[in-house]
Amino acid sequence: MRMTEQLRQLQSGEQTAEAMMAQAIGRAEALGHLNAFLAVAPDKALEAARAVDLARRRGAPLPVLAGLPIGVKDNIDVQGWATTGATPALAQLYARQTTPVAQRLFDAGAILLGKTNLHELAFGVTNTNFAPVPMTRNPHDAGRVTGGSSGGTAAAIAAGIVSAGLGTDTSGSIRIPAALCGIAGLRPSVGIGGRARRYAAQGLLPISHSNDTAGPMAASVADLALLDAVITGTDPVRARPLAGLRLGLPDCFWAEIDPEVEQLCRALIDRLAAAGAEPIPLRLPGLREAWRQVSAPVVLHEPRQDIPAWLASNGRADLSMAEIFRQIANPDVRAAFEVVLADRPDDAYRAAITVHRPKLCRIYADAFRDKGLAALIFPTVPVPAPRIDTDSAFGTLMIDGTERGVFETLIRNTDPGANAGLPGLSLPAGTTRDGLPVGIELDGPVGSDRDLLQIGLAIEQVASAPR
Repeated sequence: MRMTEQLRQLQSGEQTAEAMMAQAIGRAEALGHLNAFLAVAPDKALEAARAVDLARRRGAPLPVLAGLPIGVKDNIDVQGWATTGATPALAQLYARQTTPVAQRLFDAGAILLGKTNLHELAFGVTNTNFAPVPMTRNPHDAGRVTGGSSGGTAAAIAAGIVSAGLGTDTSGSIRIPAALCGIAGLRPSVGIGGRARRYAAQGLLPISHSNDTAGPMAASVADLALLDAVITGTDPVRARPLAGLRLGLPDCFWAEIDPEVEQLCRALIDRLAAAGAEPIPLRLPGLREAWRQVSAPVVLHEPRQDIPAWLASNGRADLSMAEIFRQIANPDVRAAFEVVLADRPDDAYRAAITVHRPKLCRIYADAFRDKGLAALIFPTVPVPAPRIDTDSAFGTLMIDGTERGVFETLIRNTDPGANAGLPGLSLPAGTTRDGLPVGIELDGPVGSDRDLLQIGLAIEQVASAPR
């Protein structure tokens, strides 16, 4: 059920907050095999729900999300809860304060059911974890990945346990699982080095201060628009007319795509064109090269400073990066952390920040300006959800007869915009013959978040309209 419908039921008295929370708890237990949650607090959640019902019976004014069950990714600090990052070394790290993004939702009346699963330390895109950390499974096919690293939040929403939640996104960690689980997800603007952030960055177990951001995930763009309004203290947006809307189709984001994913996304583009939008074929020369010079140097350098600073903010300066590394369960994450901890020159990082990232940003800015584009549009992920590989969190897959790396494939379309600080919105574009969701993404200029949500609302209306 969509969040907006749940809120209507709560506000009309059609359903009590206690009953809604009890249903969420029961569904979480029944679908425990999905491992969407790492921790739940049913008694505490029910107590909070009863307080909402009591206030409503007394006629007290209630905030907009009052009584709504939500999930929060377990790399986001919530005071009194452990922020485990799905890694053994942080199992007993209890947050000293709540991150501002989550606090805005709680202040609006949302009730935390539990902390959701993620790819260990958010260093991956499949949510394939290894013992003692459970792996999240896709509600559409339990043998397939959810995508990551916000796979637990995506699975909880797609399975109907909760209708909304928070994830984080460094390279695609909101948008990838949103696409593979068939929900909507927003990566808000970050800008170059975080200088144009839409959401506060405090209280997140970090990878990269340049790229990290929290963001909302929900069943629909309409739900995202309300969540974004609550978080930012603004009014929710409405759908904008599609007539004359110029949407760029970057050729490098439409290359090497699974045929069925391409067919579904192209079909939606055709329907948008029939509704008045103007799809504009687009070349972005030099984008892939600039992106590759930025991505790995940044995310494999910044954790060395960012994670210790976060540990200190939670009173755990005694916990070293070496100890976290020693206890990492996932071999692929362990290999990445080995690079993070290696003593090496910082030349590649400096070049990424001073040369290659500005070039990447210029490529995007020039395309938006020169072509008069409201947004770029492309498949969020080039493939449907891959099968879980129990030997590797990453592994390989086949695209049209060619073997590709899972990690490189899943981030290929989401990571470039993230490294340029752009906002990105993923929404459902249909399902394959096997019933696997496919997502389509909108990327816009820095600061165009509300415009993206307006466009997303219009696309959602077209996508859901009878053919």
